[in-house]
Amino acid sequence: MSEAALSTHTAEFLKRRHGAWIAGRHETDGLDGELDVLDPASERAIAKVGLGSAAHVDRAVAAARKALSGPWARLTPDERTRLMLRYAELIESRAEQFTEIAVLDNGMPWALGQSTAAFCAVFLRYYAGWTSKIAGQTLPSTAHGKRPDELFAYTVREPIGVVGAITPWNYPFGMEILKIAPVLATGCTLVLKPAEQAPLAGLLLGELALEAGIPEGVFNVVVGLGEVAGAALAAHPGVDKVAFTGSTEVGRLILKAAAGNLKKVSLELGGKSPVVIFPDADLAQAIPGAGMAAFMLQGQNCVCGSRLFVHEKVADAVAEGLAQFARSLPVGPGMEKTNMIGPVISAEQRGRIEGFLQSAEQQGARALAGGKRLDRPGYFIPPTVYAGCSADMRVVREEIFGPVVAMQTFGDDDLETIARRANDTVYGLS
Repeated sequence: MSEAALSTHTAEFLKRRHGAWIAGRHETDGLDGELDVLDPASERAIAKVGLGSAAHVDRAVAAARKALSGPWARLTPDERTRLMLRYAELIESRAEQFTEIAVLDNGMPWALGQSTAAFCAVFLRYYAGWTSKIAGQTLPSTAHGKRPDELFAYTVREPIGVVGAITPWNYPFGMEILKIAPVLATGCTLVLKPAEQAPLAGLLLGELALEAGIPEGVFNVVVGLGEVAGAALAAHPGVDKVAFTGSTEVGRLILKAAAGNLKKVSLELGGKSPVVIFPDADLAQAIPGAGMAAFMLQGQNCVCGSRLFVHEKVADAVAEGLAQFARSLPVGPGMEKTNMIGPVISAEQRGRIEGFLQSAEQQGARALAGGKRLDRPGYFIPPTVYAGCSADMRVVREEIFGPVVAMQTFGDDDLETIARRANDTVYGLS
């Protein structure tokens, strides 16, 4: 799809000058320069976004705190529900734009991008149902020698306050709505710092929230570098909670920064998940299932099934079938709707993945499919299958965040032994 074929909504959005989205307005003064937003499939700039500074984070937090005690606080749960449902409907009405932005901003295949608007709407509607279900308790008490019927004790659940959300680039709309929806349902307010590699989704979600009737200042967006805007948000004394999804290394830094005012913190970090194929498996289903577990979204997801354990009785058949499956997946720009594997997010990420590929070769793994970048514009790494892997190899031990699966074998049906091998990782598992 050429840029000329983009929907009107998308074309206009990409041409706009984007700054920090604070209290319902784009702020373009005092920015730390501009960022070219690149289409990972072509390496061409598709938009420009202003980089927010620590000062923009200050203003966004102030706007969120003002909204926390303003009109937003006076809305009833039912009124919040209706606004969230209106927000979901508005997102669904922009399904074409959401697909196009998801594909251009992140590089994901068209079919995956098509699910974006529906995914966001489902989560908003789910959390919209919670606004009237958040309650405290009446508690029996015998304090000071009184009987339970002589005292009245109760708890009340109140909004935590201002939430700083820092989201990754691998599934921008989805990762952001997972933070936005519970914030809205609980009556909190939000400052979102989207990943600078894919910032457009967060800015669009901010604009549409205002259009849906959500008051100014409830939902603010500051695009900026992690070490500037992200660090300022994590350490800000006016932020009551930080919700982060991303790498384990950055998660550790956020935990330290949040200690200043004892913020509540939730972290969703890396993964190195196992897939196990036993000899009685239906290989016609198990092989493509294991393949898509590893290759979906170019392997750029924290539930990627990147460690494959296969019983030695079916190891040859699985290796051959998985290699054929990997080679059969069409690789190319997501705007070409038949492609199933898109580019990785950036030149930096492609280089990081290539380091793992080189390490695998040096440590004795055999590439049955893929193993090298594609010689074309865009950040393309083909689906890659390694056999002959052992537990000490980097491709087995470390999160790659690329379309790479490392195959190991096992020779008995001792479930405890297999479980130990599957769980032998520092990462959380899916």
